[in-house]
Amino acid sequence: MSEAAENKAAKRKVILTGDRPTGRLHIGHYVGSLRERVILQNSGEFDDIFIMIADAQALTDNWDNPEKVRSNIMNVALDYLSAGIDPEKAHILIQSQIPELPELTQYYMNLVTVQRLQRNPTVKAEIKMRGFSEREESEGTPVGFFCYPISQAADITGFMGTIVPAGEDQEPMVEQTREIVRKFNSIYGETLVEPEILLPKSSSARRLPGTDGKAKMSKSLGNCIYLSDDEKTVKTKVMSMFTDPGHLKVSDPGKTDGNPVFIYLEAFAGDDAPNAKALFEEYAPDYQNLEEMEEHYRRGGLGDVKVKKFLNNVLQETLRPLRERRAEYEKDPDRVMQILKEGTGYAENVAANTLASVKRAMRISYFSV
Repeated sequence: MSEAAENKAAKRKVILTGDRPTGRLHIGHYVGSLRERVILQNSGEFDDIFIMIADAQALTDNWDNPEKVRSNIMNVALDYLSAGIDPEKAHILIQSQIPELPELTQYYMNLVTVQRLQRNPTVKAEIKMRGFSEREESEGTPVGFFCYPISQAADITGFMGTIVPAGEDQEPMVEQTREIVRKFNSIYGETLVEPEILLPKSSSARRLPGTDGKAKMSKSLGNCIYLSDDEKTVKTKVMSMFTDPGHLKVSDPGKTDGNPVFIYLEAFAGDDAPNAKALFEEYAPDYQNLEEMEEHYRRGGLGDVKVKKFLNNVLQETLRPLRERRAEYEKDPDRVMQILKEGTGYAENVAANTLASVKRAMRISYFSV
């Protein structure tokens, strides 16, 4: 990469983010990343925004069920569009359709040791969650899954991403990318750009617990509220949510710390929520803000049912415009597929330019100047 090209790349602000298409996206994805992506998209501050449907990464632990991944491509695309991702401002792309990314992954593999991957907290947690470490050697952790931090580094650097909006569980992955970038540049010369992670502003939004009180909302655990859930389904899930097990009577003092209902309210109606004041005026006029409601619950006299009804109204208000947008896009699946095709085509051109720069830096660009 020439000095002029380096300076230009350094000044560009590029977002790369995405999700694995292993199921529908849930409200944890929304407050953890999607909501922020829409704000960033509409800010006008970025030169390019790439939002990836990471189907190749999803296959690393769904290799025996590719139809599960394929069938969820459209679901995730609809979730993006319903959340407010605008294809005029952001490029939605399908990972597996960009051949430059696995080639970059191959080159980066030489820059990372097995021991370093084994220390990656996210990899360790994901391996444990999927039970790979408990299986026989012949059915243990797939190499593709083990190496997916390197693949993710290729995704980010392939589009010269400078900002990665993600949840806190992805911090070790972004740090792994930064290490790879630094090592590549130190060996081959300044070519790649180090990314920064952008976490949700609200700490409660960084990782919502499941409706059952488990530490994480997870598709595999069945404790999610999905963006595509209808009004009745959302209400049923909210009203059956885990709360404070010691709060047996309305008059009992209750705990808000670790209480999933209040964690959700902090994410959707806390001080950082854009429409918190209006939500309280409309659905809980006895309280000025969430802090007042929490104080009432802690001292006793506020029942779980009332709090859950408020949360249901908050979520319905939040999801209503998403349902409306989704319904419009569902009427025209060809239009959605065209959006994916155009976004992927644009992304491949960018990745091809990055790969060419990488190969020149490595002196393996044999047939071009």
